[in-house]
Amino acid sequence: MVRLVRESFALAEAHLDEVTRSFHANLFNISPSAREMFPINMEVQRSRLPRALVHVMQMVDRPDDLVPYLRELGRDHRKFGARSDHYEAVGTALIHAVREYSGPAWTDDVQRAWAEAYTIVARAMLEAAAEDADEPGHRTAEVVEHERIGWDLAVIRVLPSSPVPYRPGQYVSVEVPQRPRLWRNLSPANAPDDEGVLEFHVRAVDGGWVSRSLVAHAQLGDEWKIGAPMGHLAVDRTSDRDVLMIAGGTGIAPLRAIIEELAQWGQNPHVHLFTGGRVREDLYDLAHLQNIAVTNPWLTVIPVLENEPDVQAAEHGTLADVVTHYGTWDDCDILVSGSPAMIRATVSRLLINGAPQDHITYDPFDWD
Repeated sequence: MVRLVRESFALAEAHLDEVTRSFHANLFNISPSAREMFPINMEVQRSRLPRALVHVMQMVDRPDDLVPYLRELGRDHRKFGARSDHYEAVGTALIHAVREYSGPAWTDDVQRAWAEAYTIVARAMLEAAAEDADEPGHRTAEVVEHERIGWDLAVIRVLPSSPVPYRPGQYVSVEVPQRPRLWRNLSPANAPDDEGVLEFHVRAVDGGWVSRSLVAHAQLGDEWKIGAPMGHLAVDRTSDRDVLMIAGGTGIAPLRAIIEELAQWGQNPHVHLFTGGRVREDLYDLAHLQNIAVTNPWLTVIPVLENEPDVQAAEHGTLADVVTHYGTWDDCDILVSGSPAMIRATVSRLLINGAPQDHITYDPFDWD
């Protein structure tokens, strides 16, 4: 099954744009109600299916990694009101689209392999969704603070209608009134507290429909929708290994939440935090992190700048360069958070430098 699915997908992969358009056209024809789950402007959504497909194909023979990912997707898709008949329609539309662009290599055996593979995917997602049936598919939250701390950066705090059961380090998907049905992932930058407020650090990125609207136009009183918590970044306080944390830009948010939680305890593994940016303004949270380190000797904070070599009290270079210059980190648990490009570059250098792959954790932050 794995071989047939991968081989046929490799043929269709050269036509992913066409596969994606065919999939959506098939889906909306089979299940018109599914259209309500997608944004009005489909162009900003189309790339998500190819990315998710590639991710699943990369893990299809690693069930220990794939199944937890699918279960998170299943819990998260409850925010759309996804039903079992929607899953059936998605499977039919997807297989038809891949078959259309696989050419003569598509056979009855390939058809059965895809049907079996999709059944496994859908079952894992539906089972996880059923287990969370007592939880709401999403929560509403009100914007209670919007602070611009730069032309392209804002800190936004929201108060959910009921506590969000997240662990520090996890992320949630949000839908905001400025961009209906365009769900995007954001990481709470604070550990859970009695007030239940979630703090998000949002940077406006080029082409970022949601991020740019949030930085510039989020208003007090705006009502957000918040999906189920996802993600695997965490620190095992019972481990004998030190912890290496590597954060690029607003990727500091989930690691900051973990650090805030650790600060509630007297003893922790030693945490080496490298927080990086291109210029000094990108290290917007450095003072807060250094204040935590002053009273928590288990925390070491190392700021890193790619540009501005004259800035004192910072390492200079890319995060990958600086971190690997410090050592192999082969005896540490490693958490990496940032843009997809930063994660790829940093993880690649860590592996080349000798860090074991099973010690490195990061989330596929751009897949919903």
